[in-house]
Amino acid sequence: MYRDHTTGVVVPAYNEEGFVGDVIDTMPEYVDRMYVIDDRSTDGTWDEIQRHAEKVNQESVSVAYDEDDVKVEAEPVATDGGVVTDPEFDRRVVPIQHEENRGVGGAIKTGYKRALEDELDITAVMGGDGQMDPDILYKFLDPIVEDKADYTKGNRLLYKDYREGMSKWRFFGNSILTFLTKISSGYWKTMDPQNGYAAISYYALDNVGIDDMYEYYGYCNDLLVKLNAKGMRVADVAMPAVYGDEESSIKYSTYIRRVSGMLLRNFLWRLKTKYLVLDFHPLALFYLFGAVTTLFGLFAGLWSIYGNVILDNPLFVRGVSSMLLFTVGSMFLMFAMLFDMQVNETQEVQIRD
Repeated sequence: MYRDHTTGVVVPAYNEEGFVGDVIDTMPEYVDRMYVIDDRSTDGTWDEIQRHAEKVNQESVSVAYDEDDVKVEAEPVATDGGVVTDPEFDRRVVPIQHEENRGVGGAIKTGYKRALEDELDITAVMGGDGQMDPDILYKFLDPIVEDKADYTKGNRLLYKDYREGMSKWRFFGNSILTFLTKISSGYWKTMDPQNGYAAISYYALDNVGIDDMYEYYGYCNDLLVKLNAKGMRVADVAMPAVYGDEESSIKYSTYIRRVSGMLLRNFLWRLKTKYLVLDFHPLALFYLFGAVTTLFGLFAGLWSIYGNVILDNPLFVRGVSSMLLFTVGSMFLMFAMLFDMQVNETQEVQIRD
């Protein structure tokens, strides 16, 4: 328990043999429960999880109570799907194995659901690759304990020294996704949305609609959009980038295409849900009018150039008209973004060292 709050950690793992065991062993003692999910690995990850889980559980056996309120030593109970669970809150490590690979988002979703069942006050996420320093977990818990945020996430981009371990290519891609996620989620101050080191309160987890969470690598971007639509407060926690010998399973060509499409869909869903269904704000209409007018002006400008070059049509009148449409549309988009920033200004917190 951390500062009178029950705390759990979800540890997704896919082919993390040689890493996930250390993650389990080095987890801070105040963590009440670890949900370690093997996402159907093809190496020895599951065996390593079970081996280290058994060791930790034997070292930290707590007690349960029988029907006569007498202390007894509880035994773990095996259930379907490779899940090892317990009848009471009496074991620190719960190994879970998926029957089929569902992606890192799917693994985290499984852990989140178990944390909801156990009614933990705070649930964190730490990767099974050992890139997330367990010694700084408290930095993610404190804003939630102190009621400053409902969700906290790592930020490796805030300081130059913190991103030294990040390659230029990774930094470039992360910067693009940061900008796209700002627009999609409405959290305009939030950076490094790909950072999976995070913590969430029970209230936020119970209300964000975790069943619909994206199961591919963009799960963290997807979750930010859902949190914003429900009015949750998000805190960025500064942390250094850490990369070891592990190999990433991300295929960037597929990743960028799928996540970009997801962000666009989520953006439209957020505008509808937050500004038209749950409440009303004209910025949704500003976005719609601005996008349509901008695209129409751009298309008209290209058509005017084509007509001038190929068909020898006059360019001036059509060119000026298309430029005017493009300018008006762009202004409406800028106003919509400004309104969005103002609406969400109080929902973001920056946690610096």
